[in-house]
Amino acid sequence: MNRDRRPLTGLLIGHAVSLTGNVLTLIALPLYVLAETGSPAATGLAGAFATAPVVLGGAFGGVLVDRIGYRRSSVLADVVSGVTIAAVPLLHATVGLPFPALLALVFVSGLLDTPGQTARTALLPEAAEAAGVPIERAVGWAEATSRGARMIGAPVAGLLVGVFGALPVLAVDAVTFAVSALVVALLVPRRLSPSGDESEPETGGYWRQFAAGLRFLVREPLLRAMVLLVLVTNLFDAAKGQVLLPVVADRELGGPAAFGLLVGVMGGGALVGSLVFSAIGHRLPRRATFVTAYALCGAPPLWALAAAPPLPVVVAVVAVAGLAAGSLNPLMGAVELERVPPAMRARVYGVIGAGAWAAMPAGAVGAGFAADRFGPTSTLVVMGACYLLVVLTPLLGGPWRDMRRPTVVRPREPEPTSERQRETLS
Repeated sequence: MNRDRRPLTGLLIGHAVSLTGNVLTLIALPLYVLAETGSPAATGLAGAFATAPVVLGGAFGGVLVDRIGYRRSSVLADVVSGVTIAAVPLLHATVGLPFPALLALVFVSGLLDTPGQTARTALLPEAAEAAGVPIERAVGWAEATSRGARMIGAPVAGLLVGVFGALPVLAVDAVTFAVSALVVALLVPRRLSPSGDESEPETGGYWRQFAAGLRFLVREPLLRAMVLLVLVTNLFDAAKGQVLLPVVADRELGGPAAFGLLVGVMGGGALVGSLVFSAIGHRLPRRATFVTAYALCGAPPLWALAAAPPLPVVVAVVAVAGLAAGSLNPLMGAVELERVPPAMRARVYGVIGAGAWAAMPAGAVGAGFAADRFGPTSTLVVMGACYLLVVLTPLLGGPWRDMRRPTVVRPREPEPTSERQRETLS
C-alpha cells in the first residue's frame, strides 16, 4: 500500500500556522485598540466583535463549507482573514482607520475563523487514511498543534508587541494566514475531498441543509450526549478560568505571575497529553479513558484552588489535569469523525461547537455572583463536586456504550475449490 503523508502534513502545518495567526490577533488587537483609544470599554467592545463571530461562524458557516468543499473553504477562510487583518495596519498608515471600520474588519475576520478550522478537521479522516495512520493519532496530532500554537504564540506575540508595537505584529499575522492558505493549497490535493468533486453542488437550500445537520445531531444519541456533557463542563471551566482562578491566584497564590504560571502549566500539560494520546490512543478503551481523563482534569484543580495549598502543590495538580485533558478533544474528535457522514461534517461540527460554547458566558457571570455571595472557596468546592458527578454519567451506560471503536469486518477470501468439489457443485 502506497502511503502519502503530504495531505496530513499540509493540514497539520496549515492548522498550526493559522492558529498562530489567531493568537497574534488575540494579543495584538486589544493592545492596538487600547493604545489608540485609551478606553477599556472600546477595548472590550473590540474583543466582543472578535469573539462573537467565532460562535456565529461555527453554527451557520458549516453549511457553506459543506457546499463549497473542505479544501477550498480552508484556503478561502485564510485568504479572507489575511486580507482583513492586513487592512488594519494598511489603512492606519494611509487614509486612517475609524473605529467602526476596525470593528467591521475584526468581525469579518473572526466570522470565517471557525469554518476554516472546521474544514481542515473534516479532511482528517481522508488524510489519515492516505498516510496510513489511525484516526486517533491524526486527531491527536491536530489537537497537539492547536495547543502548541496557542501555548507558544501568546508569549511570542507579547514579546513582539513589546518590541515592535501592535501594528507590525498584525502585519505578521496577515502573513501567517497567507502561509497557511498556500500550504494547504499545495500539499492537500483536490481528490482528498470526501465528496470526490469539490465543485459539485449539493441540492437543497441553505436553511434546509442547516436543518438537516441539526436533525442529524439531535437524532444521534451519543453525539447529543457528548454535546450536553461538554456544555456543562465548559460552563464550569469558564467559571474557573475567567473568574475563580484569577481571584484565588491574586489573593492566595502570589498574584498575576501565579495566574500566568498556572495557565501555562495547564496548556503545556494538555500539549503533552495530546501527543501521548496520538501515540497510544487507538489502543485504549474509549469510555474508560474518557471518564478517567475528565475526572482528573475537572474537579481536582477546583478543589486544589479551594484548599489554597502552596503554589507548587497547585502547579502539580494542574499539570496532571492538563495531561489528562489533552486526550479529551482528540478522543471526542475521533468519535465525531467516525459517526458524521462526510458530506455533512462541517455543518454538524459547527452545531456541535456552538452548543459546546453556548453556556460559557453564563458560567463566568454566575461564578462572579456566586463568589461575591458565598465566597470563592465554597463556590470552588461545590462546583468541583458537581463537575465530578457530571463527568461520571457516562458510566451509567445508555448512548455512551456506543463510544467503542467501530469494528471493521473484512470479507473472507473464498477458499480454493478442489476438482472434486467443482464436480459436486456441477
